[in-house]
Amino acid sequence: MAEDWIKKVEEYCKKYNIPLIYLTDTMYEPKVIPMIRGKAFEFSVMRALQEILPENEWEVSKPIMNAQAGLHDVDVRIYHEETKQVIRIECKLAKKEGFRLFPDGHSEIKVKCMRSRTLGDARVRELAPRWGVSQKRLRVHNDQYLPENFDVVVCSIGNAFYRTDRQTGIFEWRPMDVEKDFLGKLGASNEEDLKDFAFNEMYVAKSEDIVVSNRTGVVCTRRGCTNQNNCGFIPNYPIIRFDAATGRPTNGWVPLDESLTVFQSFIRE
Repeated sequence: MAEDWIKKVEEYCKKYNIPLIYLTDTMYEPKVIPMIRGKAFEFSVMRALQEILPENEWEVSKPIMNAQAGLHDVDVRIYHEETKQVIRIECKLAKKEGFRLFPDGHSEIKVKCMRSRTLGDARVRELAPRWGVSQKRLRVHNDQYLPENFDVVVCSIGNAFYRTDRQTGIFEWRPMDVEKDFLGKLGASNEEDLKDFAFNEMYVAKSEDIVVSNRTGVVCTRRGCTNQNNCGFIPNYPIIRFDAATGRPTNGWVPLDESLTVFQSFIRE
């Protein structure tokens, strides 16, 4: 297994003219790390869902694809064998330093949920009629998702406790004491590796439950938005709100190990 992994790395470097001796240096570049971590997280989500969802009913896969014009790529695909229902999963990490404890005791973690590239004017003119929104409205929200772009988002909260080292510019795992206490409330033990626990602490939400709307109560903070209570876009940083006493989410997010009911709801709809 180890030899196979080493061979794949060597072949990759040879194929794309990457000096093998500088591979890790390349991967440590501050601009490269977020891309690698984001893409790698998609495989982590795939494996986690494969363990949670009964394999005789659900097929979980990682499509290798590039987004086509007007279409959103799928990070992880879930297929229900009996109904042929396909559920599209978007995989997102928490916002770096995205944890906040409030005076009343509840906590919030921001999820980084935005397009990697903003839409230019040409793309806005092309996509606005396809998506059923005005060009003016799409220009205001040109890096935001619509709930139709995916069905469910899965987030790992671990990134909320990373900070950027001012000298190296590299992300480092540096939770503060209050953040360690929060992880303890979620179930981390003193003997556990907190970093691994936090990374594996994942939550899911339907896209329709994190969209700006009168139903969800999510408010848009985008400058230029003319309908901040019901614009229909997903904020760049949706919030997971945790109860002060129980540590459980209170605003539509569900722990990944309890997510079977979320996916079953698509079959019933």
